[in-house]
Amino acid sequence: MPQPTYQETILPELRTWQEEMLRDPSLLNKLSRKVQTKLNSYIPEKIHAAITATIKQMIRGVLFGAKYITAKPAQHSSLELTEAIARERIEFYKKTAAAEGGITGAGGFLLGLADFPLLLGIKLKMLFDIASLYGHSVEDYRERVYLLHIFQLAFSGQQHRREVYLQMVDWETKKDFLPEDIHQFDWRNFQQEYRDYIDLAKMAQLIPVVGAPIGAVVNYRLLNKLGIYAMNAYRMRWREQQMLPGGIHSAPEA
Repeated sequence: MPQPTYQETILPELRTWQEEMLRDPSLLNKLSRKVQTKLNSYIPEKIHAAITATIKQMIRGVLFGAKYITAKPAQHSSLELTEAIARERIEFYKKTAAAEGGITGAGGFLLGLADFPLLLGIKLKMLFDIASLYGHSVEDYRERVYLLHIFQLAFSGQQHRREVYLQMVDWETKKDFLPEDIHQFDWRNFQQEYRDYIDLAKMAQLIPVVGAPIGAVVNYRLLNKLGIYAMNAYRMRWREQQMLPGGIHSAPEA
């Protein structure tokens, strides 16, 4: 009996992930969303606008800066090799994020606040590297939008995650209809979902004494989740590209 190919072994994992992305919010998810929405309603609009603008500028700075220090799209001999290298890169960024979280967590409140932009940069740089490994050019504005979608998948509530996932399905067709201006991206929802998702875990990092180990563990887990989501998002792209006329794909089969 012939051994399954690497592609055949990862398809069940991809399908499980896709089913998870499409899952309806649980009762707990819905209750948590209502509570968070209520809390957000107490925050003045000026504060929301300021946070949105800050995160937008921070992310745009990384998005348009990291492309100059990211390798050109790779052309590996197989998807298996691509993913072996991707896992190594994810491990590197997980350890980097853990070290950064431990240092800022040990530094008290003020240094703890610096963790937010530093961690954001590490996450986005990892996504840039993964995109390049799967053969996608981050110089293409549409690829950077795809990265933002992956980011939202990993750090959003289930309802928003489902909506974002549906925007990513059949990306090879949808990307041609994207607005040319990144300012049209929904930054308000982006920052609010991200902030709501990580607030509790990151607030614990500011607690004296325990902040360092908490910061290291939380950052490690956040990068691990982002890495898993990114790999599956690009597997989905690979699968869709194989089904196009001519079977074009970014990583050749083994």
